[in-house]
Amino acid sequence: MITGGQVLITHGENSSELTLKGVLDRSVQLECGHFASPIFFIWNFVKSGSNRTKIIAFSSVVGSVQKEAAALLGGVSLINTTLVINHLQMTAEGSFICQICYEQDGEAIINSFYVNLIVLVPISKPILQINNSAAVEGSPVALTCTVKNGTAPVAYFWHRTTNQEGTVAVSEVVGSIITLTAVNRTHAGWYDCQAKNEVNDVTSDRVYLDVIYGPDEPVISIQPFAITENGFSANEQEEVTLTCLASSNPPSHYVWFYNNSQIFSGQMYVISKISRTQTGSYTCLAQNTHLNTRTQITISLTVYYLPDGIPTCTTIARNNYQDVALLCAWNGGFPLAELQWLKSNQVKSDIVSYSNATKIQKGTEIRNDSTYTCKIFHPVLKNHAFCKVTVWVPDGGPNCSAIATKQNELIMLTCELEGGMPQITLSWTDWKNSALEKSKESIHIHALKSNTTYNGKTFSCTALHPLNSKAKVCRVMLETPRLEAQSNSVSLFDGGTAQLSCFLKSAQPTSEMFWYNNKNMVIVPDSQKYSILQESSWSNLTIWDTAWSDDSGIYKCSAFNAVGSSNLSISLQVKKYPNPPNVTISKLMYSRHRTEVDVEWMTRGIGNLTGFMVQRRVNKRSSSRSTGNADSWDIVANDIQPEIRDHKLGGLDPSVLYAFRILAVNHRTTGYPSEVKTPADPPFNAYPAVIGAAVAGMLVASVASLLGFQYIVRNRENNPRLHDLFFRPAHAEARQRISIPEDAETSANVEDGLRSTDATSEPASASATQPTSEAILESEATTVAPSQPSAAESPEDIPVNVTITVTAAP
Repeated sequence: MITGGQVLITHGENSSELTLKGVLDRSVQLECGHFASPIFFIWNFVKSGSNRTKIIAFSSVVGSVQKEAAALLGGVSLINTTLVINHLQMTAEGSFICQICYEQDGEAIINSFYVNLIVLVPISKPILQINNSAAVEGSPVALTCTVKNGTAPVAYFWHRTTNQEGTVAVSEVVGSIITLTAVNRTHAGWYDCQAKNEVNDVTSDRVYLDVIYGPDEPVISIQPFAITENGFSANEQEEVTLTCLASSNPPSHYVWFYNNSQIFSGQMYVISKISRTQTGSYTCLAQNTHLNTRTQITISLTVYYLPDGIPTCTTIARNNYQDVALLCAWNGGFPLAELQWLKSNQVKSDIVSYSNATKIQKGTEIRNDSTYTCKIFHPVLKNHAFCKVTVWVPDGGPNCSAIATKQNELIMLTCELEGGMPQITLSWTDWKNSALEKSKESIHIHALKSNTTYNGKTFSCTALHPLNSKAKVCRVMLETPRLEAQSNSVSLFDGGTAQLSCFLKSAQPTSEMFWYNNKNMVIVPDSQKYSILQESSWSNLTIWDTAWSDDSGIYKCSAFNAVGSSNLSISLQVKKYPNPPNVTISKLMYSRHRTEVDVEWMTRGIGNLTGFMVQRRVNKRSSSRSTGNADSWDIVANDIQPEIRDHKLGGLDPSVLYAFRILAVNHRTTGYPSEVKTPADPPFNAYPAVIGAAVAGMLVASVASLLGFQYIVRNRENNPRLHDLFFRPAHAEARQRISIPEDAETSANVEDGLRSTDATSEPASASATQPTSEAILESEATTVAPSQPSAAESPEDIPVNVTITVTAAP
């Protein structure tokens, strides 16, 4: 192989003839011996296949190139005696002869050198062609590699590149053509061809051979992966992924079917939470749309699911309550759950059962509070499950009672003993030891029709359990109720609250209790008069606000049940409080406007009292405005404290004549009323009016004097005499003497007038009050009208003359 400007020289038979190879369009050097200073030289060229010789270059002292002849060879130049050809052409192939004359030992010698030049052509880039780039599997395919230029011999090398294998040599092919008589999917890939001669090697561009095939038979994979005898399985509520793969080019189009119904299109079908209803056949159909071919595969998918609820472990009595049957159950689900009762050491197990497992143990071999374990397996469970039950018997014996229904139609015999595993079994027998009904667990209620013949009869309840060697019994005796009272006689004062109590002693069945009042009527609870508070064994009757005239008498407490009844009488005595002392009125007087009256009284005799009351009535109508009714007493004051002896009453009509009386009260007992009296008028008094008028006059005069003095001071120049009259010199004022001032005289006159007014009013007042001081009895119709003062004698209407003299000092 020749690279760059290097040449390969091959020696002939004699040393003067050489064969030299050059590369097209590159450089080559032809040497003409090795002489330092030749006399002259000539280069001749004979083209290959021609006998004509051409002079290419010669030189005597300075080399010279024949341009016309050398131009056909390439770019020719000389370096001393060496012929250099750049851009070697194909026309340069032939024989070159170099004749050189040189001096040797004083003689001129001519020598000839022959060089056979061979021009080599590099290989051009191969062209790769394929007759069918998308071939159906099994059809023939040809790939051809073509080189336009290049010196023979040319060798060809083939390569195929795939994603799986990378680039590999196609060793089975020699030459420029690959012939595939029946192409298959393994032939698919990128192909290239490499052409090589002694000059160079060049690789063609790649071409892709696409092999159309498929689809092959699909393969279905499942996640999570679980195989059964009939196919695949999955647990309910799991996420299940079905993936279908069928080799095909172009890639397959996938369609999923569930029980022959299309459900999905795509390679991967995901069921987020699979349910038991999705058990069945799943089919994957693969289609090659290019070839219009299809394949399919069907699998069976079974969905496992747990039974509903949770496993239960329980016990029941067997063999007439001698043995205990241990029951472990978990029904349903798919597949059925596997159950095993473990032995006491929990190492070895009993026989495996499905859905239900039963183990029988003798009651005498079981200790109280013994625990037994059932082991459970199911494909859905990640780990085994366990169910436990404890065999035990409750302490003590059964409780018996008898309860009657409403209206005592039935007697309910109740026997209770809850707990135990298995539960306690109860059965009732009568006094003849005859069974009343089938046995029941924990609680047994037997209904009997009410009958008085059951009084004194005993009924028995028997409790059975495998762990009890002897049966436990309770008994109940039916009997009529028996009543007792805390006290058979109760007494209290009028207005108090009575408490009557009644107790029920050992009645079976339970009894209903009622109260009857002193009129032998059933008492209704929660009324205003009566209230009843009761429990199953006692009842309290409360009588509010008792009255001696209505509530005294015999009260009955009654109790009855389904086998009889009984009554208990309690005596209630309501006593009246003693009479309070008598009352007399000591003072009864009107106010000045006759709208109020002041009353005072005092008591006579002995006795307890809790207060006073004042009554009023209208004696005679003196005005049409009066609304009172004559001979009708109204209470105008009540709840007056017992230590008080006076009271003021208002709201009176001045035109009406009233009568009053007072009564003492001892709780609810009212004493005899006092004498009946009418109010007296108050005495006349004008002194306050006179004093008020005098003070008002003095204030008016003072204000007027101050205003006058202010005017005189401010107008001194305009009225000098007036100013001097009031404000004269001090020596003149000192010479005057004032014996009796005018205001003193005026005051004396006012006082005398007040005395005369009081003196004249006292007799009139006395004469007016004299008739009203006599007692007016309630049975009498005689009334004395108080004297009415005339308009002239009224203190408000009497004129008062007041003279006020004011003297101001300078």
